[in-house]
Amino acid sequence: MPALWIAHVTVTDDEAYKKYAELAGPAITKHGGHFLARGGRLVKLEGNARPRNVVAQFSTLDAGEVCYNSPEYQAALNHARGASERELLLVEISEDLHRNEL
Repeated sequence: MPALWIAHVTVTDDEAYKKYAELAGPAITKHGGHFLARGGRLVKLEGNARPRNVVAQFSTLDAGEVCYNSPEYQAALNHARGASERELLLVEISEDLHRNEL
């Protein structure tokens, strides 16, 4: 089943985070991820929100994990550590939704 990579981010060091973004995008696409949302406007409806949100889709949950653990993404992540507060998760798209082609 396909999976969504969802990141909620507050950037605390613009320069360092810019380097992360320059490296992370190619790492994600190299591992088969494609972006559905990258930044952009948001409307907080409930709970806590972070100003930057990124959603990418991978062919499987495992593919997203392989990307996260790859040397390319880990090199990018070194620039995000200390330059952001973030949550990152992978969520498998349920079979029923996948058949209806989100």
